[in-house]
Amino acid sequence: MAVFRSGLLVLTTPLASLAPRLAPILTSAARLVNHTLYVHLQPGMNLEGPAQPQSSPVQATFEVLDFISHLYAGANVHTHLDVRILLTNIRTKSAFLPPMPSSVQNLAHPPEVVLTDFQTLDGSQYNPVKQQLERYATSCYSCCPQLASVLLYPDYGPGELSVEPLDVPLPSTIRPSSPVARSPKQPVRGYHRGAVGGTFDRLHNAHKVLLSVACILAQEQLVVGVADKDLLKSKLLPELLQPYAERVKHLSEFLVDIKPSLTFDIIPLLDPYGPAGSDPSLEFLVVSEETCRGGMAVNRFRLENDLEELALYQIQLLKDLCHEENEEDKVSSSSFRQRLLGTLLRPPHESPELPSCLYVIGLTGISGSGKSSIAQRLKGLGAFVIDSDQLGHRAYAPGGPAYQPVVEAFGTDILHKDGIINRKILGSRVFGNKKQLKMLTDIMWPVIAKLAREEMDQAVAEGKHVCVIDAAMLLEAGWQNMVHEVWTVVIPETEAIRRIVERDGLSEAAAQSRLQSQMSGQQLVDQSHVVLSTLWEPHVTQLQVEKAWALLQKRIPKTPSGP
Repeated sequence: MAVFRSGLLVLTTPLASLAPRLAPILTSAARLVNHTLYVHLQPGMNLEGPAQPQSSPVQATFEVLDFISHLYAGANVHTHLDVRILLTNIRTKSAFLPPMPSSVQNLAHPPEVVLTDFQTLDGSQYNPVKQQLERYATSCYSCCPQLASVLLYPDYGPGELSVEPLDVPLPSTIRPSSPVARSPKQPVRGYHRGAVGGTFDRLHNAHKVLLSVACILAQEQLVVGVADKDLLKSKLLPELLQPYAERVKHLSEFLVDIKPSLTFDIIPLLDPYGPAGSDPSLEFLVVSEETCRGGMAVNRFRLENDLEELALYQIQLLKDLCHEENEEDKVSSSSFRQRLLGTLLRPPHESPELPSCLYVIGLTGISGSGKSSIAQRLKGLGAFVIDSDQLGHRAYAPGGPAYQPVVEAFGTDILHKDGIINRKILGSRVFGNKKQLKMLTDIMWPVIAKLAREEMDQAVAEGKHVCVIDAAMLLEAGWQNMVHEVWTVVIPETEAIRRIVERDGLSEAAAQSRLQSQMSGQQLVDQSHVVLSTLWEPHVTQLQVEKAWALLQKRIPKTPSGP
């Protein structure tokens, strides 16, 4: 069976019977589709008979909302699938329902295969049913010209096809603000305009539940606040957050796919209230368990400003069954960013001038990031480590290649009585003085680079295949052409300051000043190939470094073996 990049899954079984079968259905679909899987809910549809099947509205009930949540939760097992449940035919209890679409809907990724859980009478890949399925899919959505079709049921084992409806309701995942008990069959109210907010970094299934519920509730306009600037500072590994424009692009594509009849107003969220706190036309706000208190704060703020409260709809968090010990147990962008640590983020540099048998890593990071400890861990795994600080000491030493040029540039009053350069006095001379600092770096950086190249030759002589240049100023010095990859160690600035104060005995102000004189973690990451962090326990850092090392071995060009 061919594997298709994108597919459309048409679910025809009533939801109560379908819920326990989601796992095998999604597993079968995941074998056939390797990127985007659109899901179209049409419970009760019959694909047998001569008449062309027509799309019909599905009443939005809390059972439907719960089903959507459970379907996205089940999709977490198949991490390669970008699942999108299409909401075009799901209608709320409302007096202002938009008409059912009469035209074919364009999707961001036109389906190449249409799948269904519809069970034929003979239990086989029944051709007339497949033809009806293809006709139905192409009448609703713009599909690829050579659309293939697959009936999923023949892939199931015996005993999996019971169509008896189950009386056990789906576990509740959506809670309206009203304390009145809700029943699964209770229709969901529709609203003209509403809002939802979040960071929406690396759009995942928990985001999709939040957005889908908001799209079902809204009939005309949905305002989507996307966290930016100050609201990102407290995020874990903010350096690895997707840029605002990229997050908005993915978000917009998803929203237009699932409900094109809505008007979407995607705006930067710069404070905890956003438009939900000030827009009088908004009627509801969708929040998660985690942000529910923020939603209540928004309502208090609205009341203080003589605005009506918003109806709050709270979404249960999705559990992440695959989380590591240092990750959250919910589906979270933070965990996805942690999983990027140690992986290759962009293609390595082409560096033909470097020794052909040596792969060079430039290791950098802000002061206090734990860069040197990472270097030692890499050394323990077999890397040849070049410490640029040690090379600097050699260059400054009497008789060293930088000694005389530095003394001539800055005068003999920077020397100890024994003729050794007093680096504290020299540092105080250049700190905060850009002209003096440039004079020093123009002398030192070329000298250290030359010494580093000599060390690379030594690494080759020792038979090493990986060399790590440990250099805080790697990028400032322009040494990218000396390495194949830049690896950056990141740490929150508050933690870096705490470490500098503890390690060097500086005041917090002095530590802060030191960091301000360096490139920020974000600036370093923007030019890096691999990112690491020492934020967690030492054994977690070790596992992270081992992961990075193992992935590195797979991409290092293999040296030809001897005769």
